Amino acid sequence: MIGASREALAAARKNLDSLTDSTSVDSAELAGELAAVTVLLDREVSLRRVLTDPSRSGQDKAALVGSLFAGQVSGQTIDLVSGLARSRWSSARDLVDATEELAAYAEVIAADKAGALDDVEDELFRFGRIVNGSHELRSALTEPKAGATAKAALVVKLLGGRANPGTVRLVTGLVANPRGRSLEQGLESYSKLAATRRGRVVAVVTSAVPLSDSQRERLSGALGRLYGRQVHLNIDVDPAVRGGVRVQIGDEIIDGTVSSRLEGARQALEG
Repeated sequence: MIGASREALAAARKNLDSLTDSTSVDSAELAGELAAVTVLLDREVSLRRVLTDPSRSGQDKAALVGSLFAGQVSGQTIDLVSGLARSRWSSARDLVDATEELAAYAEVIAADKAGALDDVEDELFRFGRIVNGSHELRSALTEPKAGATAKAALVVKLLGGRANPGTVRLVTGLVANPRGRSLEQGLESYSKLAATRRGRVVAVVTSAVPLSDSQRERLSGALGRLYGRQVHLNIDVDPAVRGGVRVQIGDEIIDGTVSSRLEGARQALEG
């Protein structure tokens, strides 16, 4: 997002943070209602155009939200969506993207308040790795012809009872309504939201063997000092790297693996 949309989303996230500071607010329920609003806005092109029309007053658009959703969702959800409608947007699609992000962020907040955010982060990462390792499974979860209901049911079959309910809801929503995103992009966006909630960054660490607790602690500490923020490690074990570790934080890669050094030597010899 750019310009007005970026500012509108930032304001909406602050509103969500303030709202969910109250212990009386069910963040998971809020997430589900925002997800339902996202589906509606994604489907109803004329509605999202009306709600982002700069020629209409914010008060009129908020009143429209209230009349449409009264009795359908909670007052908290109406307040959040009304706030979105009052804002200015660079494009109508940005309103849908923002509502979807708020839904996912509310799910992250619910996990955090339950003390389960670390579990959700790890489960999302592991699920992504499992899908990447199985062409058949990835096809079943991303093939448009499979249908949203069938894909959601498959996620529940795979994760139900094995993963945090928040993880199941996030992945189910993603496969049922990808909205043009790949499965990997969606999972990565959820990981970033979780990291933002904790004020930290996420590092994907690839090593030949599992790291011990002490090794994880030392690596996390070193990266934290380097980046000036707490770092959450997602560990991916790949025997092909032979030794050492490869660390990726965003677009930055620190590659200290044996396989990388061998490849560098091979290229030097061939050059």
